[in-house]
Amino acid sequence: MEHLDVVIVGAGLSGIGAAYRLQTELPGKSYAILEARDALGGTWDLFRYPGIRSDSDMFTLGYPFRPWRDAKSIADGPSILRYIRETASDNGIQQRIRLRTKVIGAEWSTGDARWTLTVERDGERSSLTCGFLYCCSGYYDYDQGYSPEFPGVESFSGTMVHPQFWPEDLDYRGKRVVVIGSGATAVTLVPSMADEAELVTMLQRSPTWISAVPGRDKYADRIRELLPPALAHRVIRTKNILFNVGFYQYCRRRPEAARKLLTGLTTRILKDEALVAEHFTPSYNPWDQRLCAAPDADFFKAMRKGKAEVVTDRIDTFVPEGIKLASGKVLPADIVVSATGLKLLAFGGISLVVDGEPVKLSERFVWQGTMMTGVPNFAVCIGYTNASWTLRADLTSRLVCRVLAFMDRRGYRGVVPEPEGDLAEHPLLDLASGYIQRSIADFPRQGDRHPWKVRQNYLLDSATTMRTNLDRTLKPVDRAPALQRA
Repeated sequence: MEHLDVVIVGAGLSGIGAAYRLQTELPGKSYAILEARDALGGTWDLFRYPGIRSDSDMFTLGYPFRPWRDAKSIADGPSILRYIRETASDNGIQQRIRLRTKVIGAEWSTGDARWTLTVERDGERSSLTCGFLYCCSGYYDYDQGYSPEFPGVESFSGTMVHPQFWPEDLDYRGKRVVVIGSGATAVTLVPSMADEAELVTMLQRSPTWISAVPGRDKYADRIRELLPPALAHRVIRTKNILFNVGFYQYCRRRPEAARKLLTGLTTRILKDEALVAEHFTPSYNPWDQRLCAAPDADFFKAMRKGKAEVVTDRIDTFVPEGIKLASGKVLPADIVVSATGLKLLAFGGISLVVDGEPVKLSERFVWQGTMMTGVPNFAVCIGYTNASWTLRADLTSRLVCRVLAFMDRRGYRGVVPEPEGDLAEHPLLDLASGYIQRSIADFPRQGDRHPWKVRQNYLLDSATTMRTNLDRTLKPVDRAPALQRA
């Protein structure tokens, strides 16, 4: 049976970054990336809906070791996918990727100090072993999107679409389109479809915070003119990190001021206070849910052109010609897009077993946002909810390399994090977004203190993550450790 030092699950933005860190910092380690889909790129290869783009600037969403060279700071999906593929190709990572290879289950043996993975490829199952398992597959289901039960949907005579599975041949030119939802996907779809559709209507139950942001960073352009690429990337990245952290803290500490700022900016663009009050002033505070970005105010510009509109109401039932609302109004539609969110799936749905005992994730605590109590030699990659995913993903990959080096120095075959004293339980992710709240109970917990608290602050994490005393919180494994809970 094949044995590898490290197996990385997932060949998306996180997995490619993890591979770079591993082969750069620990070049003697054997590894492979197992990717269930037939192409690398993860999210950026899966989603094909019109206008797919980042909602974070690419100087922070991109890798710190590979400068972002494209003109746009808020980049489209194909550009991001090309960036990931080039990173994999230029660094020899491509040859380590095994496509169409899905990890079904993983069983840890303390006696053997290794994981035995059950993998499926082209319908056939096989096994391999590894010393350390690093899951970089994100936290949502690639095979299923979330779609609520819409009453009367079977009577609708038009076309129903989910953004996660966008039909390549969908023709919406001259059509009336209704996009159900008000999250990042809907805010992207509406202006992207508006130019060709007759009218695009975003139907929301309640308003979402949407902020216009520059699609191109003029300060970054100037810095790139003056400095070499690598240095310019570091300077721009630092600038954007400081701004994003500062704005998040401003929103959390001065929510009323943040509300006035955001509504004021939107009113300045739309020039209609009543419209902003009705459709763009949420009941929750900024960053209780993730803030949606509208590059170059494209969403609002589509509205001003009369090509897009927002309706705030609830669905009563679908009818043949469209959607009947609770108010009694009927929204006519040729195409309805259900941009109703993602379905969460913990760590690719891998079934974990430790020394014969199935792991119940909801009974585990997360250490440093990456390793779990009771599960030796296992790490997960979870990005930030209030900033670019890659900021924490790269920190996590560097920490995993540090843990592996620590094990080698100490001669440990296996390690597991153990808290000193009891921990109070808190949800792993603290956003109030519906897609988070629907499934977060199935995920491991965070604790109430560092290093068991999953902080949403890159400045703190970058200052402390690589300085953590591993001897204090990582214990060598002689047996399957008991879970310590409050």
